[in-house]
Amino acid sequence: MTRSNEERRDLALATAGVEVRADGEGGAPGFGGHAAVFNSRTAIGNPLTWGFYEEIADGAFTKTLTEGDARFLVDHDTRLVVSRVSAGTLRLTQDEVGLAVDADLDSDLSYVRDLVVNLRNKNITGMSFGFRVVKDDWEMVDISTTEGDKAEVELRIIREVQLYEVSAVTFPAYEDTDAGLRSVGVALAARGDSAAFDRRATYRPELLDFRREPAETTRDTDAPQPGETTGSRQAMRMKALAARYRLAR
Repeated sequence: MTRSNEERRDLALATAGVEVRADGEGGAPGFGGHAAVFNSRTAIGNPLTWGFYEEIADGAFTKTLTEGDARFLVDHDTRLVVSRVSAGTLRLTQDEVGLAVDADLDSDLSYVRDLVVNLRNKNITGMSFGFRVVKDDWEMVDISTTEGDKAEVELRIIREVQLYEVSAVTFPAYEDTDAGLRSVGVALAARGDSAAFDRRATYRPELLDFRREPAETTRDTDAPQPGETTGSRQAMRMKALAARYRLAR
């Protein structure tokens, strides 16, 4: 089950550098690769309109690797545990590339045998990790578009995370899908900046569903508030939809 503040990021297997090691002398087969890459700029959603760029800073996993008990799963499914840090079957470290994964593979588990075959046959095509951001920074950066124009976009630099799990995944979350929308929504909710939501809602009004009300509020969120007329929230959403689909108002 996905936590409300959990985020996920994916890597293609080629980028992750995944390899499945054969049985050694008296040893179990193993899995190696990377679940995250440092200082690699990735588009989350469409950075020119409703998304942003993101980088994971060196050392973002330092604290969580000393405190956590991450699992290696298949497709983020907690029923399909391949290995675990506290069991001594999963070793997670940081190297010059990013978050390195080294796992033992127990062939007594049927889904581990399936995992090995699916990796070999390229049915499983990515690596992913589930996490909560503890510390991040946002800044504006200049980029060049594919048309050769200059644009200013937001860049999120993730400084520290709480790691829950790493996974081999069948369907990497391409960022123009609903998974990309959730990635943006959860990140903006953690940021707690209403203006950041409003700027993007012009293009993707669904993002407003991720905006959190202050925790201490007990008011009826559907009732008019000071300075807010009846139905103004609905009007805001309708305005955003109209702008997105170029509807006449």
